[in-house]
Amino acid sequence: MKKQALFLLFTILSLNCFSQITFEKGYYIDETNQRLNCLIRNVDWRNNPNKFEYKLSEEAEIKTASLNSVKEFAIKGVSKYVRSEVEIDRSSKNINKLSTEKNPVFQKETLFLKVLVEGRSTLYEYVENNLKRYFYKKENSNIEQLIYKKYKTSSAKIGENNRFRQQLWLDLKCPDFNSNKLEALDYEKNELVSFFIDYNRCHNQEFANYSKKTKKDFFNLTIRPRLNNSSLQIQNSKSEARSVNFENKFGTGIGVEAEFILPFNKNKWAIMLEPTYRAFKAERVKPVNNLTGGELVANVDYSSIELPIGLRYYLFLNNHSKFFVDATYVIDFDSNSFIEYTRNDGSMVKTFEINSGSNLAFGLGYKLNNKYSVEARYQTTRQLLGNYDLNWSAEFNTSISIIFGYSLF
Repeated sequence: MKKQALFLLFTILSLNCFSQITFEKGYYIDETNQRLNCLIRNVDWRNNPNKFEYKLSEEAEIKTASLNSVKEFAIKGVSKYVRSEVEIDRSSKNINKLSTEKNPVFQKETLFLKVLVEGRSTLYEYVENNLKRYFYKKENSNIEQLIYKKYKTSSAKIGENNRFRQQLWLDLKCPDFNSNKLEALDYEKNELVSFFIDYNRCHNQEFANYSKKTKKDFFNLTIRPRLNNSSLQIQNSKSEARSVNFENKFGTGIGVEAEFILPFNKNKWAIMLEPTYRAFKAERVKPVNNLTGGELVANVDYSSIELPIGLRYYLFLNNHSKFFVDATYVIDFDSNSFIEYTRNDGSMVKTFEINSGSNLAFGLGYKLNNKYSVEARYQTTRQLLGNYDLNWSAEFNTSISIIFGYSLF
């Protein structure tokens, strides 16, 4: 299982190699203040980038531009970044790493800042892993950080420096604003965006809201019936007579998949879990000379609820269709399942209660209109007799499942 887990990890990490490169209309401004219209690769950055890929046309080669050569770049209708040399406080908010210093500790850096609201006063964001800072610019002024910092007080309690409220109160005045509005303001993206929008509206100024995104579905619930091609091989190291091979057998199953789309990298990644009912029933008659009547009858009655949990990666073809690959860890909950051996006269030889183990699964599929899907899935071998001695093994294998899907929402 360790080798399978490593293979699963390798597969997940390698999925990005198959990603579709999507270039969208945009522009950048170079060191000479020249604006160049181009196509920019939109990777829906979670962290603020320090470089980006672009093409001057669909057929042109891919080039890379960085902080050293670009003052500003934007993807039309999606995002905008500006280069600025700013004073930034990188103090940790981790409780175990809190500083005893209340005031920010600034260091000068040149960064691409993401524009959230652009107008008479502009709001910017900088994100780097767990670090999140907001900056602002008044008319004809430099960009400054809005100051918020957690720190450890002399009594070992957690204090908060909320100086950003005072900055906004002093620099962004509006007759409609009162102290209560500022006191209730938190250092959060949505609240700051709303505040800057209110400020620009207060002064009847046009503004651009780059933080506004098209509403997307981040949860899908899908009914998924399937056709399974499965086999079971029982081995007894001390008795070849009791080793039985139940060859490939077709069966059905049905699952309900809950899929959670991750809100970054253009919604290409998803986490899913899928409770699935499946059943496998088979009988095999095996001639055995030393038994009365000369026949041994092996029966298996195996039903369970599988719970695949894993990652999925989408490769978009257009707005209506996409391929996907997924890798899952499958936990199996068997229900009143057994394997039994009887003689041909009906007398019992041996009965096993199935105690199934877990395994891995890998799938490749296609989805249309975010509604209809089909997937081919392969599962690795699953052991069904985990509680018995080493002389017995029962390896269950689903070589392929064809899964059809209909998304309810």
